[in-house]
Amino acid sequence: QVQLVESGGGLVQAGGSLRLSCAASGRTLTYYGWFRQAPGKEREFLAAINWSGSRTYYADSVKGRFTISRDSAKNTVYLQMNSLKPGDTALYYCTAGARIYEPDYWGQGTQVTVSS
Repeated sequence: QVQLVESGGGLVQAGGSLRLSCAASGRTLTYYGWFRQAPGKEREFLAAINWSGSRTYYADSVKGRFTISRDSAKNTVYLQMNSLKPGDTALYYCTAGARIYEPDYWGQGTQVTVSS
């Protein structure tokens, strides 16, 4: 059984930063990533990393502002988010699986709200 538990969301002013954490348990999977979903919008891929940490992948919308990383000793994946904008307001999900854009497992989500 794979479990993903996100934390670190909250309210931040535009231009600020947040770091999301995802504690993973169960068997190790190939890719870990982050998606988000804003009200009335489809889920959007943000970033992914392979478990060795040797490769990262980003959506154009967040490239240069968001950084994905992992701590294998802690079984935790992070998403550092800088220069946040009101348009980044969404529910952020941690994901894991054999494919980057079609993950097999999802966390429960953590809310990020960016005020203007």
